[in-house]
Parts: sequence; C-alpha cells; structure tokens
Amino acid sequence: MLDQFEETQTPPARPKRRLRRTITVLVAVVLLVVVGGAAGYLLLLNHTVDSNVQRGSLLPTPGVSGATDAPTKSAAAKDAQNFLIVGSDARTGLAGARSDVIVLVHVAADHKTVDLIHFPRDLYVDVPGHGKDKINAAFAYGGAPLLVRTIQDLVGVPIDHVGIIGFEGFKRMTDAVGGVNVYVAESSVSQGITFTKGFQQMNGEQALAFVRERKQLSEGDISRGKRQQAFIKALMLKSLSKDVLGNPIKLAEFVDAGTSNLIVDQGFSTSDMRSEAFALRSLRGKDISFITAPFNGFGTSPTGASIDILDKAGMQDLGAALQDDKMSTYTDSTRTP
Repeated sequence: MLDQFEETQTPPARPKRRLRRTITVLVAVVLLVVVGGAAGYLLLLNHTVDSNVQRGSLLPTPGVSGATDAPTKSAAAKDAQNFLIVGSDARTGLAGARSDVIVLVHVAADHKTVDLIHFPRDLYVDVPGHGKDKINAAFAYGGAPLLVRTIQDLVGVPIDHVGIIGFEGFKRMTDAVGGVNVYVAESSVSQGITFTKGFQQMNGEQALAFVRERKQLSEGDISRGKRQQAFIKALMLKSLSKDVLGNPIKLAEFVDAGTSNLIVDQGFSTSDMRSEAFALRSLRGKDISFITAPFNGFGTSPTGASIDILDKAGMQDLGAALQDDKMSTYTDSTRTP
C-alpha cells in the first residue's frame, strides 16, 4: 500500500515542516574546514581543540550489533572524504535522542568542491535491524553507529568520520568573526529586526532571528532552508577569510566557541582536522553546494506518523555520483551553489 503511495504522491507547494535546528550544521561544517587549520596555526589553539573536542565511538564496528564492513571506495573516489554531521535534540545526554539534523558532507578527491547533502529527519527508510522507520529513529535506536550504517546502505559509500554538534555556541561563533554578510532573498521583520532584500551584515543575535523565520516567507520552511544555507556559506567564507585567520584573537574566540560543543569519532584526530583544513584552504563560495536528499512526496507510515517518502531512483543516482566522486553530474532541483 505504501509503495503504491510512494509512486503517486508529489510534494505540496508549501509543506508545513517542523522547526529543524539546522543551524547546528554550520558549526560542524566550519569546524571541519577551519578549526583543523586553526589548530595548526597557533600552539594555543591546538591545545584548545584538544581540550574542548570530545571523542566517542561514533562509527560502527564490524561484528558488533550486526554491523558489517563499510562499503569500499572506488578507485576514482579513494581520496574523497565523507563526513556525517549530526545535530542532536538531546538536552541532558544522547541516550535515546533523535537526530535533529543529518548532513552528509562530501569532499571531492581533489578537495576543490564540497557538497552538503541534507537528509530530512522524516525520510522513511530501512533502518538495519528495525525495519522501516524515519531516518532520525536510527540515532535513537543505536546512536551514531546505526545512523552511519543506515546512510551507508542508502548511498553505498563509507562514512569516514562523524561529528555530533550542539548549537549553543552559534551566537558566539558569529560574533567572534565580527559578524557575517548574508544575502537576504526576501524581506521580513523577525523579533523586531528588519531584514531587507540584498546583502546585510548580521551579528549573532540577528543571524539567529534570520534563520529561524518561516511564517513571513513565500515558501515557508522551504524559504527558511534557503536562508539557513545562505547563512552557512557566509559564516564559512568569513571564517576562512584573512580577516579571521590572520587575527589571533578572533581565531581563538571562534575556535573555542565551536569546539566547546563538538563530539567526533575516536579516529578523527586534531592532526587529521588540520590536514583536511589545509587541503581545503583554497575553497571559495562557488565551490560549496547544498543538496536535499531525494524524496518524492509526503505521507503517513503504518503507525500513523508523518513521513517523507524516499525517492528510490533519485537515491540511486545520488549514490552513484558519490561512489564515483562525480557530484557535478548529479542533477537535482534543490542544489544551491
């Protein structure tokens, strides 16, 4: 019955989606490409990263809880990197928490492009050992390792590293770099702050109001998602600028704000972060793309839960592009450069 539904439904023009704390993604992505480099910039910052960043067993171990070996990389993608970024809705710990934000960050083998693939939390998928459920349920059932297995089964590429991030340091990060210049596609007034179409300089408080607004925008949550993407890019590029990397005080404040809320897998060392950051030192705005994992409608699960229906053919195409490290060939209407 559900399979038949999957083939016939199309997304409504203005879906009313629940608030997602996708702001956490910006923290993790910037940390991947900036904090590692910062750690190599000053000995003090290296100590800050080592002291603040927590490490845990976030990747599946073959033979444990039904886990098998991760997919192998093709020759073309052997130097590509796949990072899973998870924003958890946990308040007092991770036990039983559902993942609020799920983003797969694909860094091309030549390190010239980065694709951020957002997996909607209600995407209805096969969760190993638990049957069909929302993708964020995988995190509740088995933490990051089960979520990694779920996504690896979907796209057929190994997850190299995992980061779990909180968003408490968001305002501090934005203010630490002196604010960000964000493109406003639609004017609005949010929490008493006026946003006018065009580029606008924002501090942490203003940026938080900007990315949370939904009701005044033409496409509701769809427009809000675009705002969040615009902000992520603005913060990433500002963080990589000479104004920040060349200012020890700004850099120290930024690194401390970001790393205070980060957990990574045990194999992701500070030197690994530094190496990855160095390889991405020439990244520019045009080199960063945002994509939504393919789904083709909204429906209801057998238990009555609202779900996003997986676009199986689209997911196969996405997986093929990732497996061959040819994301430039992947055609998707949600891609935002």
